[in-house]
Amino acid sequence: MVLGLIASLCSCSQKVSPSSQKINPANPDLSPGNFLLDSLPESEINIPIQINLKPMYTMADKSVDTVFNSPGYPDKWIQDGCDSRFKYEFRRSPLKITGAGSSLNIGFTGFYRIIGSTRVCVNGTVLSPWTPACSCGFGKEPERRVDVSFSNSLTVSPDYKVKLSVKRNEPKPLDKCEVCFWGQDITKQVIKGLSEELDASKKEMEKTYGSVDLKPYFKQVWDRLNLNYNLYNLGWLQINPQKFRINNLFINKDSLNVFLGLTAKPVISFEKPTDKISTMPNLGGFSKQQGFSIFLDAKLNYDSLGGIMNSQIKGKEFNFKKGFIKKKFVIEDCSIYGGGFDKMVIKVVFSGTNDGVVYLTGKPVYDDDKKVIEIADIDFDIKSKNILLGSADWLFDKKITKEISKYARFELKAYIDSAKININQQLNQELMPGIRSAGNIKDIKLIKVFPMQEHLVIRSNCTGNLAVKVESIDFTL
Repeated sequence: MVLGLIASLCSCSQKVSPSSQKINPANPDLSPGNFLLDSLPESEINIPIQINLKPMYTMADKSVDTVFNSPGYPDKWIQDGCDSRFKYEFRRSPLKITGAGSSLNIGFTGFYRIIGSTRVCVNGTVLSPWTPACSCGFGKEPERRVDVSFSNSLTVSPDYKVKLSVKRNEPKPLDKCEVCFWGQDITKQVIKGLSEELDASKKEMEKTYGSVDLKPYFKQVWDRLNLNYNLYNLGWLQINPQKFRINNLFINKDSLNVFLGLTAKPVISFEKPTDKISTMPNLGGFSKQQGFSIFLDAKLNYDSLGGIMNSQIKGKEFNFKKGFIKKKFVIEDCSIYGGGFDKMVIKVVFSGTNDGVVYLTGKPVYDDDKKVIEIADIDFDIKSKNILLGSADWLFDKKITKEISKYARFELKAYIDSAKININQQLNQELMPGIRSAGNIKDIKLIKVFPMQEHLVIRSNCTGNLAVKVESIDFTL
């Protein structure tokens, strides 16, 4: 949702014929060639996501046994050939998990004690009973210690899979283990046996966690980005995602930092469009761009614009006197539509001394200082049943044209200010339990205005920053 609400305001570019092109305002040429719209530039949204790994560490610690014993311990012995037998108990400390770059190290201190005895055997024939058991780490003797660790490296493939490569490091004994029945230091033998157990654990880790498929998580986000979002008084937003990227991924102490990128082509319209779920492509290439730069096409419905204008100007009267002749001009209705060749048409139905229609044609332009869309280079065309065009010069009075032009202005300052407030509120919130977003809009710039066949299109560019912090996450998907 956040990715959608970042985009709340932005717009579109167009190839047009020269503005000097003459049009017929009453019946404009609406062929597609007169409404050529350039492809909307791709919007880039780059979001650093910081994931707190401590909950994952806790989950991993709980999922790994804390005590390991020889089979059948404490009743059964492990017999090593004919002449020796032993049994042991091994427990571990809490897991120590540290990360740096793409590597994750998992380690713990192991505490073990072992007991055994020997007998005399020749060619497999027993010649004596078992000697009294000798031990290491039992009774008043402290348990022997050994450091155990695994090194893990992470990579992400284009098919959204995280590959885990596990390396078993050599155990490091911290204490010697000497037993009477061997009469020597058996630390090496203990470490050798432990290494074999760790190799088995390594294979199990790679089997269980060697490949984690993130595609279901990304697919959830992708499908949500394909939905239409109601921006309340701002219209409906279609984000139109194009592709995901993972620009960087590294571990720093207790945090996993993922720099996620999204390419999209968002559009705003005042009429609710149909939801269209597109197919999610593989991860795209790396991008160094930071923050977000969103180009957005806002589609303003001509009927809505005409309604706004009508509410302000319909019913207005103008009285003129030319010599001894008085004239009256009453505005009955206004409508707005595209005229082709980058022109917009304002149709004014009038009554009074004469009945007829005035067509004002001009090019919509945006005044960035005033944050206003207005009509420039206005031209006129008059159609009436009971007057001759040549005798209607009074209709070109500046008073009328100035009044109509004044209401053919659409102020966007309140719209832009409202959008900034709305977007910044949405950028800074708890998205779901344990996940928060933080960001801000740096700037919203309207690039240009284009009168298309069915709606007035505004293209603007939003820039800013967004970050997401994940304190906890549900891995049960």
